[in-house]
Amino acid sequence: MTTPLTALINGRVLTDHGPQAGLAVLVRGQRIEAIARADDPRVSGAKAHDLQGRLLLPGFIDVQVNGGGGVLFNAEPTVEALATIGAAHRKYGTTGFLPTLITDTAEVMRKALDAVDAAIEQGVPGVLGIHLEGPFLATARKGIHDASLFRLPDAQDIAAITRNRRGVVMLTLAVEEVPLDTIRQLSEAGVLVVAGHTAATYAHTRAALDAGVCGFTHLYNAMTPLGSREPGVVGAALDDPHSWCGLIVDGHHVHPVALRVAIAAKAKGKSVLVTDAMPPVGSDNPEYVLNGQTIIARDGICQSDAGVLAGSALDMATGVRNLVDMVGLPLAEASRMASAYPAAWLGLDRTHGRLVAGQKADFAVLDDGLVVKETWISGVRYGV
Repeated sequence: MTTPLTALINGRVLTDHGPQAGLAVLVRGQRIEAIARADDPRVSGAKAHDLQGRLLLPGFIDVQVNGGGGVLFNAEPTVEALATIGAAHRKYGTTGFLPTLITDTAEVMRKALDAVDAAIEQGVPGVLGIHLEGPFLATARKGIHDASLFRLPDAQDIAAITRNRRGVVMLTLAVEEVPLDTIRQLSEAGVLVVAGHTAATYAHTRAALDAGVCGFTHLYNAMTPLGSREPGVVGAALDDPHSWCGLIVDGHHVHPVALRVAIAAKAKGKSVLVTDAMPPVGSDNPEYVLNGQTIIARDGICQSDAGVLAGSALDMATGVRNLVDMVGLPLAEASRMASAYPAAWLGLDRTHGRLVAGQKADFAVLDDGLVVKETWISGVRYGV
């Protein structure tokens, strides 16, 4: 039996040239079958879904999600928690994400890895893999992480991280703490090794890039800054044409001018919007417990009593709005930073991140205020 065809009509489809009316997106099953003119004969024969003049963007992909819906992944490394986190972020157009485990014990890390494998096997919507942010980090740039749990990766860690997994594995580490041979081993095994929470010099960071580091976690934050005589980690990140940089665009982690500088310096396609989201996203409860501390999100800022930033209360749709309103990017480029570019970083660009035939039918439907009204994952529509 042939899978029925659905036509998303009466919307403004975001193309490389901006929003375009008069197009229909044809969906069969989990994938886009075609982008066609509204008067294409296939459209009249399909089941119509009226977008009511709204914007149709590729679904957002977030490579750094600590929690959402009142749940912290560290506290609940389970399939059920991942479903709750995914549902919370789905309200804001996120159709794919990496649940992120910040520094924890080896036992919790293994539970998190297994939970993500199980979630993907069970078809939990949106789960693309896992991001391990720690515990192989530098005390000097620990941020909110618990430095008492920092350590070097041992053979058991490497075996667990490099085991054949169902999704992407991203690992944030301090490049000066972990031997370059280990970085090379992890990279060659398919792990996306990224630099973060690091006090490295430019030279050491450059060597780590040559050994297989492919990106930088929340650029500017928890890393050595760009200096005139010591370019530091930030200098290495901005100078390297091949690596990706995650940017938290909430107006608190990075100044808009610094964001514009980074986006202008990086090669096209290498700046990626991330949220670093915590449990308040998609929840009415602004409080959560992290490392024994109660954190309260106030005015969109998550920080400890000592003033240390503890992730964010940012969602991807707000991040896209901020890229347009605060940074001054065209909507098409802001959208790519939230979809096509992270898909490329994760090696999923053949199936995710663009509105073209053959891609997953993952969509964010937004109104003129760039507020999400519908989210589609693999051809399934979710109201918000």
